[in-house]
Amino acid sequence: MKQTHRILRKGTLSAAVALVGMSGLGLSATAQAETLNIVSWGGAYSMSQQKAYHEPWMEMNGDEIVNIDRSGNALAGLRAQSQAGNVTWDLVDMLPADAMIACAEGLIEPLDHDALLADAPDGTPPGEDFVDGALGECFVASIVYSNIVAFNTEMFPEDNQPSTIADVFDLENFPGKRTLLRKPINNLEWALVADGVAPEDVYDVLETEEGIQRAFAKLDTIKDEVIWWEEGAQPPQLLADQEVAFGSAYNGRIFNAMVTENQPFEIIWDAQVFELDGWVVPTGKLDKVKDYLHFATDTQRLADQAKYISYGPARKSSSQFVSTHAETGIEMEPHMPTYGPNFATAIPKDDEFWADYNDELTQRFDAWLAQ
Repeated sequence: MKQTHRILRKGTLSAAVALVGMSGLGLSATAQAETLNIVSWGGAYSMSQQKAYHEPWMEMNGDEIVNIDRSGNALAGLRAQSQAGNVTWDLVDMLPADAMIACAEGLIEPLDHDALLADAPDGTPPGEDFVDGALGECFVASIVYSNIVAFNTEMFPEDNQPSTIADVFDLENFPGKRTLLRKPINNLEWALVADGVAPEDVYDVLETEEGIQRAFAKLDTIKDEVIWWEEGAQPPQLLADQEVAFGSAYNGRIFNAMVTENQPFEIIWDAQVFELDGWVVPTGKLDKVKDYLHFATDTQRLADQAKYISYGPARKSSSQFVSTHAETGIEMEPHMPTYGPNFATAIPKDDEFWADYNDELTQRFDAWLAQ
């Protein structure tokens, strides 16, 4: 990739520097505003991006940003658009495992991170400022988030509230329906931990046939009590309606329901599967989005996003700028996946494992569901 140029299309240079908080920017008064089609996950997460990235960017230079809630099927969507020769998406929020596949298939652009992304305020280059694993060949992370299981506190006695992932599989002591993502990912990990496997050994066990069978056998114990979800908005709603007692979900969705909707939910942080999420650029779209990508991944923007949702910034330099929730004023630290007590038994999602085994395990999972 050639050295990126940073052009602010509208507004004065002083206003731009004040807003963006970065140096070395050029200014072009004649460049035309763009319409950027940006794909993301919807819900509370897209709202946090709207507040932290999109609105400041549109105000600064007049671009229009169109939000498209298709990240759940982003890989398939990119494949279809590429095959049709009509790629309409300009920037896509994607998981690292899918990004590895899309990169290998030539669907997305390789990224020169140190040329494309902003340095930290103290001059630390991106390659040193982003957390480990955040910068892939075709990927740049924006947040650290967690897949967790939450429960409705009103559905259990005060003296018998669940607290571990094993409790999710304990129908005798914690009865009620569960809702889980209709994919093998996370479910297989949790099944093994609930069956006694240490979190740090999960992927070693899953790489064996005995381990896979063990995970499915544990899932068998609750299968009849599971409602399978496919859209991120479903678990909080099912929990709120008390159609289920437990629900796997993205921690930010549950945080939003707890804090802004006052729902009686609690997160089981035990065996959280944490991972990164971030941006990929469809092939041929880099020139169109590189200025926006530079802006949206800088230190201040990632800190700003953490004021709206309980996902940790992917840049180390952002942490010092995160304190309280922008709307309610509550301290954000205890709600972050990386907060010490929450992180004690955390499982780092193995993106290479899922890039290698996702198709095979999805076929087995679908066959198991059909039994």
